[in-house]
Amino acid sequence: MVVLRAKCIIVGDCTVGKSALTQVFHSDGSHYPKAYSMTVGVELCVKNISIPDSNDAVELYMYDSTGKEMFSDYVQQFWDGPSVVMVILDVTNEKSFSSCAKWLERVRAKAGQAIQGVLVANKMDLDGRRCVTKEAAQEFANGRGLEYFECSAKEQEGVDAPFHYMANAFYKLYQERVEVMKTLT
Repeated sequence: MVVLRAKCIIVGDCTVGKSALTQVFHSDGSHYPKAYSMTVGVELCVKNISIPDSNDAVELYMYDSTGKEMFSDYVQQFWDGPSVVMVILDVTNEKSFSSCAKWLERVRAKAGQAIQGVLVANKMDLDGRRCVTKEAAQEFANGRGLEYFECSAKEQEGVDAPFHYMANAFYKLYQERVEVMKTLT
């Protein structure tokens, strides 16, 4: 059995649901934070994700980062060497969508290379107040090499899919690199 460690940087504006999404996924749906408390800095959660059709797993280190600009320089110290990135937006907040490019650019600058990632539209339970269209978000994701997901951390709908996608994409990239190394020997 191989267990790979992947560093996942989770970014987005304040109140888009980064912590809620991370905590719901980490607790397998048993914990949804009912009271909002702003993340100051970075909170780290770790979860093993089994890879289908193998005995292997990816140990996903999830760095839930504050969206407050005043902590930006401090937070970015924790982003060195990211494996994957998750950019989260609130479907009821156009500004959170406009900020996605900035967040993605910051993480990719720390990566020093193109890294795989996802764009997650959160708060689908508030669909009646939606102002960010699925088409616009999908187009943004496609244009930046990201996979697109929609979810509701509050309703615990679609939460697992983006995390599992990232773990599987990271594992696939690892397997491809192993094969390349085999051809060199």
